[in-house]
Amino acid sequence: MDMRKLVGRNVRRIRQEKKLTQEQFADRSGFSQQYISGLEQGRRNPTVVTIYELAQALGVNHLELLKPAPAGRSGSITVSEP
Repeated sequence: MDMRKLVGRNVRRIRQEKKLTQEQFADRSGFSQQYISGLEQGRRNPTVVTIYELAQALGVNHLELLKPAPAGRSGSITVSEP
């Protein structure tokens, strides 16, 4: 998986779990709303320092932004055999 997309998906998921808008998260993190939007869409290539700062603003460990999506949350459809 593309690490940019992985980090972006994790940032979006955690931000939404914390019920923050992109604007609120931008204010909290010090990054612009445009940067947050691009990051969540996988168009930005954040540095290690940026990942750490984003995690701090979200109140999570920086490794949470690097974890693969939990089973069933990858955005793809899973078909079960009967």
